[in-house]
Amino acid sequence: MNWNALNHISQLDVINEESKSMPVLIFKHSTRCSISNVALNRIESSWKDSDNQLIKPYYLDLLAHRDISNQIAEQYGIEHQSPQALVISNGECIYYESHTNIRYADIMKLAK
Repeated sequence: MNWNALNHISQLDVINEESKSMPVLIFKHSTRCSISNVALNRIESSWKDSDNQLIKPYYLDLLAHRDISNQIAEQYGIEHQSPQALVISNGECIYYESHTNIRYADIMKLAK
């Protein structure tokens, strides 16, 4: 799986624009959390190369970029969680789950 790194707050504007043509997945990951590692591995092990044509995946390292996570919470009106997966479509969050509720199949149901 080829994640797009989410390293700058300004990328949220890009994500909103991209989400007008295809849904965008944001995965907020804590590298120190075993539950976060499990959730990440579940997505990565199910992901197919063809999924990149349906939904664009972004990876956010929460320990390095908590400011971006805070902006995501404010911008989309979603309480910060870790791990957390969000799907953005047409500039709005249409899905969010955290911890063991993050499921590849639920995310892919939202792909165009």
